[in-house]
Amino acid sequence: MINNEELPIGFTMELAQHSDILNLFSKLDEASKQEFINRAREIKNRDEMRSYVESLGDFISG
Repeated sequence: MINNEELPIGFTMELAQHSDILNLFSKLDEASKQEFINRAREIKNRDEMRSYVESLGDFISG
């Protein structure tokens, strides 16, 4: 499990708003989770983060 201190706060907040995406994210292997987290660190505003998290749902669910 990834330590919550490693998660960007905006990413965490958006995942909390999208429980379906959070559920999908939690089932990923650690390497995939880390890749998504690293990309999230590059996002600088709320709207971009929301779009990113929503796009993760589409990507993960296929």
